[in-house]
Amino acid sequence: STHVAMLDALGQADRVVGVSGRNYISNKYVTTHPEAVADIGFDGNIDYELLLAQRPDLVLLFGVSGASGMELKLLEMGIPFCYIGEYLEESPLGKAEWLVAIAEITDSREKGEAVFEPVPERYDALRAKVAAATSKHPKVMINTPYAGSWFMASTESYVARLIADAGGDYIYKKNTSNRSLPIDLEEAYLLASQVDMWLHVGMANTLDELKAACPKFADIRCVRNGFVYNNNARINAAGGNDYWESAVVNPDIVLRDLIKIFHPELVEEPFVYYKQLF
Repeated sequence: STHVAMLDALGQADRVVGVSGRNYISNKYVTTHPEAVADIGFDGNIDYELLLAQRPDLVLLFGVSGASGMELKLLEMGIPFCYIGEYLEESPLGKAEWLVAIAEITDSREKGEAVFEPVPERYDALRAKVAAATSKHPKVMINTPYAGSWFMASTESYVARLIADAGGDYIYKKNTSNRSLPIDLEEAYLLASQVDMWLHVGMANTLDELKAACPKFADIRCVRNGFVYNNNARINAAGGNDYWESAVVNPDIVLRDLIKIFHPELVEEPFVYYKQLF
């Protein structure tokens, strides 16, 4: 879905002939052209006949926990494939720069560079504006339990860098590894009790939904004050979240949203990817 967003940013969305999980994709071209974009299924349950019928010139893969399970079958079928590794980048601008790699693949290198070029300029201007305007850094908690574990991002991660660049103070300093690590509920409660803001609260759309999901956290200060924000303002009927699509291409807009959360006096524009829970 990130790959679709990158192609769309290049004006090349109509090159997409197949995706995994079309219902979860927010992109307008994919959602409005079901006859042109096949849903070939997910790793482990791929419809290879349907994939072959699309006659793709190239399949874009990702392999978060190693090589994609599709590799051998694609080799057998003689279908070229390529990994787009934006998910390995921790720099918000580094993720967006994969646009240029996609542009190279689609013979539109100049367009890719032209689309990407203003993004770091806008991002750095916003970061400088925050640094110059304020010395206060609200403390920030992230996430909720997922599959029984509460994962906390590394201080070197994409999300921690965005929080720092937006003038926030990510509360969890212990994890300096290259991946998110789980903490227990007791530690999560101690951390959440200290913060001014809480972000990325699972599927919650309201404070009541959050309290139902995390009842022990209903009394902490940031919940009582209503300073809880989720990155699901752009979600479709199946639960597909555009934050995991177009936001990767627009790190400056994500940064602006976070600045609006931490330092609302600095941003007039409305939220794009985030919303406050009420």
